[in-house]
Amino acid sequence: MEAMHALWTFPAIILAAMLIAWAAECGQFYISQGLALAVLAWIQTLPEFAVEAVIALEAAKDPSKMHLVTANFTGSLRLFVGLGWPGVYFIAMFFARNQRSATPAGFKKVFWTIQMEDEQSIAVLTLLPAIAYFIYIYLKSTLNMLDGIVLASIYGVYLYLLSKMPSQNKEGIEELDFIPRSVMKLKRPFNFMGIILFFAAGALLLWFTAHPFLGSMLALAASLGVSQFVFVQWLAPFLSEFPEQVSAYRWAASVTKAPMALSNFVSSSINQWTILVATVPFIYSFGIGHAAFILFDEHQKVEILLTIVQSFLGFLFLVSMDFALFEAVGLFGLWLAQFLFPGIRGEIIYVYGAWAVLETIRMVKNFKERNAFRVFAKLSKEHFLKRV
Repeated sequence: MEAMHALWTFPAIILAAMLIAWAAECGQFYISQGLALAVLAWIQTLPEFAVEAVIALEAAKDPSKMHLVTANFTGSLRLFVGLGWPGVYFIAMFFARNQRSATPAGFKKVFWTIQMEDEQSIAVLTLLPAIAYFIYIYLKSTLNMLDGIVLASIYGVYLYLLSKMPSQNKEGIEELDFIPRSVMKLKRPFNFMGIILFFAAGALLLWFTAHPFLGSMLALAASLGVSQFVFVQWLAPFLSEFPEQVSAYRWAASVTKAPMALSNFVSSSINQWTILVATVPFIYSFGIGHAAFILFDEHQKVEILLTIVQSFLGFLFLVSMDFALFEAVGLFGLWLAQFLFPGIRGEIIYVYGAWAVLETIRMVKNFKERNAFRVFAKLSKEHFLKRV
């Protein structure tokens, strides 16, 4: 009977996603687009935080469930990179092909690449320290509260850099959809009130709907014979990320906002690598009743390593500040292979690794061309290092 809750929670989740997305679109005219997307990503992943918290508390009481702690966040991260990023590209490509007007800004039709904006270099480069620190976590095979502090600090620096970026040009208001455009055309303070109302209503709706929505899907999965591990690693993250998919893919369909959609997923990846994982050892310690660390077994380490090399390859793709067809196909194909054939994950790690080596060499050889490092250096001179 619990599965029937999907009949009302599913449309409620979609409505929540739309409200939060409208708020983010309006918010970028008062704060930087990247900061608006970071706030959006944080709200959208509230269900993911809830799921991870429940798993950590259950693992504190029942050590046999410890493997589910990594299953959830590694599954969600691999979904972002392997399904979310390519999904943005394929949707943008489909709608771009069907547009008869001039080539839209942000999507280069001749070479089928999504061209990222300068500000988005901050999100791209923030992936690097997060992934690098996780290599250290992988090597020591533990996750403790000190690790949580370091990861949260990386996220804090990310937000600080975004806060230094300028807001969007007000001329872009005319490009918004009817509802957010109507809000932006209201006089102050009513436009601010509208944005806050959208954020608050969407977040509350998401918060109160997420649990019954996940519960209904869990009941449905159990009735279909889906294992607990598969549910936690793939189905639960897919469902908890559903609000984000709705807003990101809607932006991708507009084509001109494809870079914004891609940046939304990148921001969420940063959210998962840093602040979400940072909370796990604290919640686990709370469940046990004293400071404790999580020890990873060999299976968990394979899952973590696979997630690291996939995200690193994704990072190398975006360093060039664009996202091309063969990159989207490659990420999706490798994700699909590991999803359909879990037994070959060890081999997939080598494929990711070999491709990452080739991309690293290519990046070094073409370093003088436009890339995230050079763009970030320019932004630093213009915004971060500017004298007051």
